[in-house]
Amino acid sequence: MVESNGRKILNKKMSTTNKFLLVLIILLLVVLVGLMSWQKFLGGASSYSAVYLRTGDLYFGRLMQFPSFGLKNVYTISVNQQDPQNPLSIQRFANVFWGPQDYIKINRSEVVWMTELNQSGQLAQLLKTNPQLVPSRGTEQLPPSSITPPPPSSNNSQPK
Repeated sequence: MVESNGRKILNKKMSTTNKFLLVLIILLLVVLVGLMSWQKFLGGASSYSAVYLRTGDLYFGRLMQFPSFGLKNVYTISVNQQDPQNPLSIQRFANVFWGPQDYIKINRSEVVWMTELNQSGQLAQLLKTNPQLVPSRGTEQLPPSSITPPPPSSNNSQPK
């Protein structure tokens, strides 16, 4: 009889441990699903934001709060001084020549301001309909050979 009592106590302990582990696993799953839902629906992942940094850089993308503060699907403004009609253009961050990932981790203390873009605004619509920023059919791009160098400056000294 002592053996059967020992087994009952052992089974009771195992049963309590299994119940505890089951409750713990369910609780962790609920927390994980909650975090994912919060990130997707309340974390601004469905809309684009603009973030302006102390360095003067302005980035656009989907604001992320978890696992760290930053932007994904990142775009930046590039300046083209050779085109006076369109001196500014937006560029996909992942497409720059040094090939970064499409995520930027941002130090919160460097943020001057940030705002959510109006979903019906021109930039948000452009990013939604053309996320890779592929030029439309009607847009012509000049071949590289047609770019003319600037005229020589007057302060260049001529050899005598």
